[in-house]
Amino acid sequence: MSFAEILRKWRIEKGYTQQQVANMLFIDRTTVVRWENGTRMPDVKMLSGIADLLGVDAGALLMSDDEEGEKPIVILLDDEKIILTGGMPVLQQSLPEAAIHGFEKPSAALEFARSNPVSLAFLDIELGKNNGLDICQELLKINPHTNVVFLTSYIDYSFDAWSTGACGFLLKPLTVEKVKDQLPLMRYPFQGI
Repeated sequence: MSFAEILRKWRIEKGYTQQQVANMLFIDRTTVVRWENGTRMPDVKMLSGIADLLGVDAGALLMSDDEEGEKPIVILLDDEKIILTGGMPVLQQSLPEAAIHGFEKPSAALEFARSNPVSLAFLDIELGKNNGLDICQELLKINPHTNVVFLTSYIDYSFDAWSTGACGFLLKPLTVEKVKDQLPLMRYPFQGI
């Protein structure tokens, strides 16, 4: 169940119309409509207000229904096989409840993301002819709720990375400690962290 479905379900259970929710949150009704049709997500402050209004935990609004045993999906995209070979076990150790997938080619990662709800993506910035900053934009078009963390050997890229909608930046090599330090910074919490 998505955030949009959860919000709509709990709003209806409380007996509120979209207009009433909008009035109580001091926003326009179209914002509530967009939340419920899945084209927009509230920011953290607004999410807290929604949770208070509905009398639920804010984290519960963001968690998908796990009755089917679905694991959050995490991808690692790096064009260097050695980084994938070393990084995949680090992610599996850091996120034992997640389904981890590694990709060398941006096209394969994007194709995978089109048919799978990626919760967290670790992206190399330099990907041969491709650019991780552009791949980030594509991933966020596919699923605006994907958390993106950039990986690089060059700290100079960090300034460019922040303008993409990413929520983290790590210098290589990838370590369990670095991954765990990033998890509290995720914009969209997900089960398994």
